[in-house]
Amino acid sequence: MASQNPIREALASKKFFYMVEIVASAKATEASLGDIAASLAQVPGMVAGSITSYAGGSAGHDPIRIGEIALGRGLTPNIHLTCVNRDLPNFRKALDDIRALGIENVFSISGDYPLTTDTGVKPFYDLDSVQLAELISETRAATGYPFHISAAVSPFKYTEPDCMYQYLKMEKKIKAGADYLITQLGYDSRKFRELKRYLDERGLKTPVLGNVYILPAGAARKFSKGEPPGCWAAPELVERIQAEATESTDKGLAARMERAAKMVAIVRGLGYAGAYLGGDHNADRLKWIIERSEELAPKWEELAEEISYGKKDGFYLYESKPAPPKPMRPLFRFFDVMAKLFPVKHEDNFLRRFIAGIMGIVAKSPKAAQTLEKLELSFKKPVFGCQECGNCVLGEMEYVCPMTCPKNMRNGPCGGTFGGQCEVIPEQPCIWVAVYENAKVTGRQDGLKVYIPPRKKALQGTSAFINLFLNRDNRPEHSEPLVQITGTVERPRVSAGR
Repeated sequence: MASQNPIREALASKKFFYMVEIVASAKATEASLGDIAASLAQVPGMVAGSITSYAGGSAGHDPIRIGEIALGRGLTPNIHLTCVNRDLPNFRKALDDIRALGIENVFSISGDYPLTTDTGVKPFYDLDSVQLAELISETRAATGYPFHISAAVSPFKYTEPDCMYQYLKMEKKIKAGADYLITQLGYDSRKFRELKRYLDERGLKTPVLGNVYILPAGAARKFSKGEPPGCWAAPELVERIQAEATESTDKGLAARMERAAKMVAIVRGLGYAGAYLGGDHNADRLKWIIERSEELAPKWEELAEEISYGKKDGFYLYESKPAPPKPMRPLFRFFDVMAKLFPVKHEDNFLRRFIAGIMGIVAKSPKAAQTLEKLELSFKKPVFGCQECGNCVLGEMEYVCPMTCPKNMRNGPCGGTFGGQCEVIPEQPCIWVAVYENAKVTGRQDGLKVYIPPRKKALQGTSAFINLFLNRDNRPEHSEPLVQITGTVERPRVSAGR
């Protein structure tokens, strides 16, 4: 299919370009967001507007609807498709709607945990961002429609498990079909450099846009506390921004614009494909930042030394000495040994076939199957926190249950982790710290790159043993396609101006 997609064309040309984040806040009207899109479309080098969904955990306008409006006003949209409160039919409908509008660009992200809910129903995540990228990729292959997939990565993590898992999960996203990456925001040139080196050393040629957020004093204070999730600003930077805001008549506007221009020059010098601009929708100011960054481009290495606001004693992959592995719990060690002695999960052997025969007999009796499930739960709940999902992947997750993650992530932590702590329950350690530590002590970190498919919700409350041995579950070596094609008809582009 012939396509005119400025993002795709800019990446193919390898010419540095700009994308701006448009926060589709409920406080803004559709008309005002349309006017913003129209003005941004006139900024030289600005190829697209990235339309948010659940930014900071707050529900706003439907990003697909705002994307339609932006398209009609001359700005190519990149639709944020989050995993918040969507099941598979909802995802498929969203992709159909995006396709019907002639929009190609989709940003696959888990999404911030909702701050409030109007329905009273607990927020849910049926897919994570890796699985969503896989769904979009499968839909692209099945329909022939040229979806262009972006995915997020945050190098701005300052503990070893948080940092390394961001990179491991990034590799999963690339393998799932992500065409390019967008970093979360940070103000540490050493981390921008670290990410680029990680990709280069592994021969991963996936382009990256560096996130450059035009940071005012109020937001800086929130960032210093890790709010919203995934955002962080060093105390030294916050102090400087606050001083700029109080000592100047423009409340620090000129200083933060200059800092943004310097950051654009840095990511450009490091070899990033473009800059992802956030924090300001004003077309004139963004134009100034772009022009100023081009003036500063020759000095990018000097500027990188200046804008290096990292965390003191924080982890840097190529600079820090890795901490010694933490010992695995003895019970988990036992399971590990037994899995090696009796490899029935990943191999088709006599023992597996024998157990499968027994499970087949048990499954024929609802009462017997229910009894087995209750026996499983009586052991797995106190040991692993089992929630009876029926799709057990403890072996793939180093004996940590994904259902104990508030977002039920199965392929790695979300971007909201902060110092190893959970985004949703800050006083609780992120479960992926334990996954990484267990893999590290056994030397299985590369195994964490294995894609884990979404669970089958229909198996909730059933025996994971029966589902495993009778091949009813979803697991890495036995998973069903996410896309369901029942015969699709190419629909015409719809003008947002109608």
